[in-house]
Amino acid sequence: MFTQRGERCWTYEEPLRFFGLEIGRIMSVMKLSSGGLFVQSPAELTPELKAQLDQLGEVRFVAATSKLHGHMYMEQYRAAYPNAELLAAPGLAARRTDLRFDHLLGDAPDPRWGTDIDQVAVAGHRWLTEIAFFHRPSRTVILGDMGYHIGDSSPLKTRLIARAFQIYKRISPPLEVRATIVNEETFRRSIQDILAWDFDRVIPGHGEIIDSDGKTAVANGYDWLV
Repeated sequence: MFTQRGERCWTYEEPLRFFGLEIGRIMSVMKLSSGGLFVQSPAELTPELKAQLDQLGEVRFVAATSKLHGHMYMEQYRAAYPNAELLAAPGLAARRTDLRFDHLLGDAPDPRWGTDIDQVAVAGHRWLTEIAFFHRPSRTVILGDMGYHIGDSSPLKTRLIARAFQIYKRISPPLEVRATIVNEETFRRSIQDILAWDFDRVIPGHGEIIDSDGKTAVANGYDWLV
């Protein structure tokens, strides 16, 4: 079920339908130097998935990427791992009042995971601020809705729509997200901060993972901005 993506980094992919389109979603798991696990965009915690997670280590942190992306199953992780901390992206605590969050994510990583993982708040959009992560040991950048990457493995209907929204074989947000950026300079600085990281792999929120030359892919996907 898990696929290893370099040193101490794994992904788990599951289907997701959005407005009738199969776009999939990707969960990332990183093992910290301390031995604990940092889970980004948690998937449904089935018994099989939990068993594999427990083999990797102790779940310590569970993070959503934004108030829209990666929070659907956080309550399952709270129940299964009572000592784990739930990390809220900007705006998520107001949306998920049923959950108690232990930490609000921003531009700077907490020292407890900062040795292994850096982060940037991608800001400047009208209603969405997203947290991008950089896992240093595996040289991997992890995105959410700011990083669609629909490829040939997607169904034909998804590929056709992705072409129209300029996210087919490109790491980029859909056109409607681009059209609702209200502070282009702030948004540009966020992407430039990501491009300053020394990464090779990119794990998008939806679509296909890029295992090599990911920095070039992000630069090309955001050529309309940077």
